[in-house]
Order: sequence, then C-alpha cells, then structure tokens
Amino acid sequence: MEQIVTEEADGVATVVISNPGKHNAMTAAMWRAVPEVLDGLARDPAVRALVLTGAGSTFCAGADISSLRGQALGAGEDPQSLAVRAEEALAAFPKPTLAAVRGYCVGGGCQLAAACDLRFAEEGASFGVTPAKLGIVYPASSTRRLVALTGPAAAKYLLFSGELIGTERALRTGLVDEVLPEGELGKRVADFLRVLTSRSQLTQAAAKEFASGRTDRDGYWAEQAAASGDTAEGVAAFLERRPPRFTWSV
Repeated sequence: MEQIVTEEADGVATVVISNPGKHNAMTAAMWRAVPEVLDGLARDPAVRALVLTGAGSTFCAGADISSLRGQALGAGEDPQSLAVRAEEALAAFPKPTLAAVRGYCVGGGCQLAAACDLRFAEEGASFGVTPAKLGIVYPASSTRRLVALTGPAAAKYLLFSGELIGTERALRTGLVDEVLPEGELGKRVADFLRVLTSRSQLTQAAAKEFASGRTDRDGYWAEQAAASGDTAEGVAAFLERRPPRFTWSV
C-alpha cells in the first residue's frame, strides 16, 4: 500500500516512505501527506528528533510518474509543487532530522533526503538527481539546497547528467555524512539518535535556525537560554559528572 507511515519511540519519530511495489516511489497522495504528518510531529512535545527512511531495502526511487497525472492531481496542483511543499516542510521541521538511506535515493527521494539535517547511508546505496532525464526544470530552492550540500561543481554534475553516484562519491561530495557497512545502518542510526535526544533542544533549535541562514534572532535565543536554565543545568551536570536534565523544548 502506498503510504507514509509514522512510528514514535523514546523521543524519536520514524517516518517511513512505503510503496513497495514501486521502490517506494512517491504518489501524489504521499507527497500531500508529508507536510501534514510533519506538522503533527512538530507539535508533539514527546518527539525530540526525526528519522526519514524507506520501507524494506530502498529509500525512495523518486516520484511515481504514472500517479502524478490527471485525476490524481487537484486543482492548481502539479507534481513539482507537491514535491517542493513536502521538501520545504521537512527542511523547516524544528527538531533534528536524519535520513537513513538504503538502496535507491533518486529524484524526489534525493530531494527529501537533502532536506534533512543529516544523511546516513548503507554501503551500496545509489543517489541521483534526475530531472534532466525528463526535461524538468529542477526547482530553484531544491537546487540551492543541493549546492549548499555538495558545492556547485558536484551539484552541476548531478543535475546536468542525471547519473547515479555511489556512497563513496556521495560521502566525498558532502551529500551524505556517514556510510555504514551492510547491516550496520540501523544500529548506528539508533545509537546516534540516542545521543541527539540526550542533548539540549535549545542548542539544537538555535543552531538549526542559524545554519539555515537566519541570523537575526540572536537576542531571542539568548533570552531563551537565560529563561530556561538549561545552561546552568548543563554546567552543573558537567561539574557533577552526571547526565544533564534539560527542560527547554520546541
């Protein structure tokens, strides 16, 4: 069944792209579901981080082209606008996000992975940005995000050619942050998420905003730090050699 599945445990929301008959390609309904799902998770105080992954042995093979025509689209909708809305909702998610990638991460799938804060991949995964194969103009916002990750030359290589690259090149260009041997991705992601959920949400939220290019709220974040008491708690925990108990939440 084509759907976006969510699970929550230990402060982590796992969002699963599921369309097993088509390598988890995104249908119109699935693209529409992403912003709604993310909005609910963003407002859930129990969620401290999010993992995006694909069902089974692949991440996402892109858009399900056959489903993005005719009656599947609503008035004023087009496939590109659906993908961009989902991508922007993921990029704007206020808590740390990580894409856990196996198999194909292509087209719209790569677009979603690039919108996450971090990307961990299993050896053998393949990445590609393929609009040149279809005569599609890749969105400006998506292009800027790809350039920010990989640099202009690597982004042009991907966009001009539409060719797939492996994990070694993806790591070298900055498209992925870590590459894990087969069978070890799940454990590494779980371990890393435990680290993230133990850290200060205040620090993470401010850093995420600053890294996105918004730097006009230094005063706001200084006020939040002072009011929350998290800085004092972090220092006290360090001196007392105990885990900190941070209270500020998004």
